[in-house]
Amino acid sequence: MMNVKDLTSVYDTIMSIPGMNDQIKIDLKISRRNVLLLTQAIRRALRIPGDESNPDLIDIASNESKDELLAFSADCLQKSGLVDLNDRLAKL
Repeated sequence: MMNVKDLTSVYDTIMSIPGMNDQIKIDLKISRRNVLLLTQAIRRALRIPGDESNPDLIDIASNESKDELLAFSADCLQKSGLVDLNDRLAKL
């Protein structure tokens, strides 16, 4: 297991590889069910802090990266027409 300092160093190294900030286009076909699951998984990962003794990359990712994930999630919901359903499920 890596500690937070080591994981942060690895993360920074990976993120500094040339081309990591380049935009890519992904042709993605995903069921509406999986859009809902993906949205919840992203929000849960960003909301629940990881275990300090075993951190995940999401725990040390930049706020900009986290915002991009949330935007991607919102875009998927919008394109699948599930914004209202997702909001109603969140209220349950």
